[in-house]
Amino acid sequence: MTEEELQNLAHLRRARDLIDRDYAQPLDVPTMAARALMSPAHFSRQFRAAYGETPYSYLMTRRIERAMALLRRGTSVTDTCMAVGCTSLGSFSSRFTEIVGETPSAYRSRAHSAVEAMPPCIAKVHTRPVRTRSRIEEASTAPGS
Repeated sequence: MTEEELQNLAHLRRARDLIDRDYAQPLDVPTMAARALMSPAHFSRQFRAAYGETPYSYLMTRRIERAMALLRRGTSVTDTCMAVGCTSLGSFSSRFTEIVGETPSAYRSRAHSAVEAMPPCIAKVHTRPVRTRSRIEEASTAPGS
């Protein structure tokens, strides 16, 4: 990687950290781009290239993840919507359903296992199948081999 690419990634990380920290605040692309010291259009292209999704999509994913935690605790859908920074209950519900696969009220009303309570990135790491040794490996390490 060139020095310029590393510098761009550092600027993009600052904007991503802003989203992670201030997800409940009104954030728009120009505000995020200013944090990354880039123009809004350039920032959007660079962010998507680096993280695989647009800045707005990343922001909404963070908001929905936080909303899932609030809903598991029994917070009302309306209060959750406002707490995570969404201003439209309809848009929040549509996006939640798109990402999670069920409505916020259905998600809130069902029981959740411990694995579901974990953030998705952690759950993936800790719920992968454990690799068992093959018969060949077992035979090669058996006593007398």
